Amino acid sequence: MAEVREITILAVYLFILALSAARLLPFGAGKGHVMRRFRVGRAMTIGTRQVQEDNYGICQGPDAFMAVLADGMGRDYGGKVSSRIAVETVKDMFSCYQSSESPAYFFRRAFHAANAAILGELDDGRGGASVGAVLIRDGCLYYAVAGSVKIAVCRGGELVPLSTGHTVGMLAEGRFMEGAITRQQALELLEDKRLYNYVGQDGFEEIEFFDTPVRLKERDIVVLMSDGLYEGTDWRTIEELLAGRGKCQQKAYDIIEAVNTGIQKEKDNASIVLVEGFL
Repeated sequence: MAEVREITILAVYLFILALSAARLLPFGAGKGHVMRRFRVGRAMTIGTRQVQEDNYGICQGPDAFMAVLADGMGRDYGGKVSSRIAVETVKDMFSCYQSSESPAYFFRRAFHAANAAILGELDDGRGGASVGAVLIRDGCLYYAVAGSVKIAVCRGGELVPLSTGHTVGMLAEGRFMEGAITRQQALELLEDKRLYNYVGQDGFEEIEFFDTPVRLKERDIVVLMSDGLYEGTDWRTIEELLAGRGKCQQKAYDIIEAVNTGIQKEKDNASIVLVEGFL
């Protein structure tokens, strides 16, 4: 009976992954349709925290477009310093990006450089940051994540998550799928939001990469969110605000306002970056 339950859970999990992928199939997108212009929206709130530890950056190059969002953590302003270093390092690395360089290789170099830069500035354990970055090249979206920053795409009014992140809960889900832990152990850990992976720690190695690049359609909105954003308001509200009228910048402001006016008493820093492409 236990094996049947586990097989059923695995089947449902694979179905959800396949459904998410199917939602982003490039219906009507022919070869040669390349995003050349981008509208951007970005906004953040400090919430009820004493220090704003989020940071973000946007870069347009001759061969690609890049956005990065970092959510810092640490003591004695260690989180604020870490997120700033992470964003500046990734932007600096992108300034030298060439079209001949694979996005995966770029992300790997940039994230490890950010990790080294944070450790060079702060003692291990004093600060770190979740980092999410997207690169759009030749009409395709590539992404990488370390930590809890979430990457998603809004298409046709539907917000489809791409990344899973590096919380203990997601680690437990993966270990269950591998058969390393029981279903009960996985369920007990599923809501654990603690991070096991981020930049700014000795031995940093793991980066969540895109499995297959997403071919973007015109008016798709690429979304980068810190955990204070997607945990500070419900997914449906974010989706509805993205689907509404108005430019990207206004949508970013509206989503942050939804976080600020939410019912939660304790509010984390929350940040969002929106990128809308045009042919």
